[in-house]
Amino acid sequence: MGFFWIKQCFVNTLIALNRQEINSCINTIRKGGVILFPTDTIWGLGCDATNQDAVEKIFKIKNRDKTKPLVILLNDENKIFDYVKEVPEVAFDLIDYSDKPLTIIYPNAKNLAKGVIAEDGSVAIRICKNEPCGSLLYNLRKPLVATSVNFSGEKASLQFNDISEDIINKVDFVFNKEFQNTITKPSQIIKLNADGSFVIIRS
Repeated sequence: MGFFWIKQCFVNTLIALNRQEINSCINTIRKGGVILFPTDTIWGLGCDATNQDAVEKIFKIKNRDKTKPLVILLNDENKIFDYVKEVPEVAFDLIDYSDKPLTIIYPNAKNLAKGVIAEDGSVAIRICKNEPCGSLLYNLRKPLVATSVNFSGEKASLQFNDISEDIINKVDFVFNKEFQNTITKPSQIIKLNADGSFVIIRS
């Protein structure tokens, strides 16, 4: 009983800590800031995907070519309709049957900052429901940019300890650095065409 009580207190403390961190993330994002946070895969840089000024901050931090669009996260597949003009039905089958994080590139994006939309009008979206990212998205109620934490042309940082201090110093808020990702590699990527056909970009 004593061990269980101590363990539960520890879990409750972590939940409370993450809740405070999530609230700070939301406040930062709503002010147009950039956060450093754990996604459902590796750590990422994030901002409001509908705020072009915030998106441009991320391009500047990463020294990234603005012709290279960014991935966005949603916590509910039904929200895809808010940001894609026509969603092929096969998209939901791909999401349902995927056994690992899956980013799908959809044609004909809408209602997003131009920095997250590719030159061909497509947008890369991943559904993220795990914690703490799922809670962040649920409470933010907006699509969230999620791009790897690295300078353009360099390898992505898989864990917090790999992240450059130069990048850490350029963001507006850093989520609890003690948080450990359960998955430490980028997601699978599939490009979906309007006719329902698709191609695997990264497995």
